[in-house]
Amino acid sequence: MRAIEMTDPQEFIRLNTAPQLPPLVPEIRLYLASEIVPLWHKTEEELAQEGVAPPYWAFAWAGGQALARYLLDHGLKLPSVLDFGSGSGLVAIAAAKAGAGHVLAADIDPFAAAAIVFNAAENGVSIEVTQDDVIGREDSWDAILIGDMCYERPLAERLLTWLTVRAKAGALVLMGDPGRTYFPKTGVEKLATYNVLTTRELEDREMRETSVYRLTP
Repeated sequence: MRAIEMTDPQEFIRLNTAPQLPPLVPEIRLYLASEIVPLWHKTEEELAQEGVAPPYWAFAWAGGQALARYLLDHGLKLPSVLDFGSGSGLVAIAAAKAGAGHVLAADIDPFAAAAIVFNAAENGVSIEVTQDDVIGREDSWDAILIGDMCYERPLAERLLTWLTVRAKAGALVLMGDPGRTYFPKTGVEKLATYNVLTTRELEDREMRETSVYRLTP
């Protein structure tokens, strides 16, 4: 069996991404995969041989774009905010730009953590980054932000159970979602809807109708 070569996250990002402006949030500049860089064409098997998890952080997903747009348009001037499953850091950056005090971006992927640092610096905002699995923590965040995280049943069930507890404790829980399979059918209030330009390389259509919701206790 071929030994897995561990890749330096920062070097990997430098070599495999290019600065881009997400279509719905052009105010924010992110290092993302594109058609002109190698990452776009790599298979999951090739990435695994390099010691790299599937690069969810390298794309501005529809749910994250919608939630970021909502934050920038409405402001989120709260003392402490958690962006769960932050990926590229898009939502965390939008929260910081919208006026949030302390922003914590959480993602267990070390490549995502490195990308968030790159992207926060690119946008001139201060964001704390953690690779800890924060599900189950009882920190008193004023808001918890979730973009496009209900694509897998075990994660969605575990996440929503915890989010419900935090909402009952007083946290504002905002979720951006384009209709993923395991997004809750009840217990949410729709706040806004956007048409998000995507790509057929990632989605099954070129435009996704995507909404922002508040989780109701």
